[in-house]
Amino acid sequence: SVGLAREYMRLRGIPARNLLELWITDKETCSREDYERKVVPRVREYLKKQDPLWNIRCLVTVFGLPLKIAPPSLSREERREVKSLREKQKALRESVKALAAEEKKEKARLQKEIARLGGRILTLTKSDYRSSFDSELSLIRVQDYPLKGWIPNPLFLGFRKRKLSIPRDRVLMVSRLDGPSEDVVRRIVRDGLEAEKRGLSGTAYFDARWPRPDKAHAKKTGMGYGFYDLSIHLAAERVRKTGRLKVVVNDRPELFQAGDCPDAALYCGWYSLARYVDAFDWRPGAVGFHIASSECATMRGKNSQVWCKRMLEDGVAATLGPVGEPYVQAFPLPEAFFGLLVEGRATLAECYMLSLPFLSWQMVLVGDPLYRPFGSQGGGRGAR
Repeated sequence: SVGLAREYMRLRGIPARNLLELWITDKETCSREDYERKVVPRVREYLKKQDPLWNIRCLVTVFGLPLKIAPPSLSREERREVKSLREKQKALRESVKALAAEEKKEKARLQKEIARLGGRILTLTKSDYRSSFDSELSLIRVQDYPLKGWIPNPLFLGFRKRKLSIPRDRVLMVSRLDGPSEDVVRRIVRDGLEAEKRGLSGTAYFDARWPRPDKAHAKKTGMGYGFYDLSIHLAAERVRKTGRLKVVVNDRPELFQAGDCPDAALYCGWYSLARYVDAFDWRPGAVGFHIASSECATMRGKNSQVWCKRMLEDGVAATLGPVGEPYVQAFPLPEAFFGLLVEGRATLAECYMLSLPFLSWQMVLVGDPLYRPFGSQGGGRGAR
């Protein structure tokens, strides 16, 4: 991990003083207690000492650091109560199965009780306190905020007109140099640097589920499937308008299949849960993500078919995904992410943070945060 960090710093001209070494765990998940004890004070102390003027805007986590933070540990009494509640739920489900079809009122009553017990279990286990390591790290400069659920991201373009509890200048961008192996990490950095020199070329593939809906229809769905399907169509339109890449849109229910996507430079699609479809011949420097739950739940699982891991193995330079169930509205908006990317003025980390609705939640960005695949064509500045 340290060797990879130093190699990246040398290639990007990052000063040696910007390296902070942490030891947490060799597993992909760390406990909430270890995060609070081993990470928070050290990173805050480092930033206060090295960066009193808050010039550092981005943190890079490197291969070897955990992906996920577990919920707080339960006491013995809480564990005992959770076990008892789950046993009651199981007994009630068996009772529902035994009821005759016409006993609808009793079924409804029992199912309501099962749901009530489930709510109590959720409260006790604090499962909605879990998050990605990087998403939590983005709020390292914020002293106190609720761990339950998500926090609206002050940098998100969609929240610019909203008054939020966390100031924008307290939020740090976070990106991860990670993958199934050290060689993959070296490759994504190398491919990104090469793509910056020559410009990223190839084809942008967008895999929607339905033909393009009008905005009024999509608005009725809220921040749900229809809204994000429209956003994939709009992302394709924004890329097409630049004239930089050929654009292919699949609006059939079936996903792109093997051989459908040669020379893939950009990709966004959905929904194949933890089941990567190898339809792509990735161009060096390619960027893409798949909208589905838990697609960044592991980088190390030997037989795992989650999209982030498999896309990195297959050749992308940057991707993103959730470590757990995020709900669709927590994904970066495709039209904003890819629109900013092809304009060329913003870095990968900026594109991500400006299009990401929530923090202290499930999402992870994997790739060189300074990567700008269209920077030489679009001009503009990079992030510090």
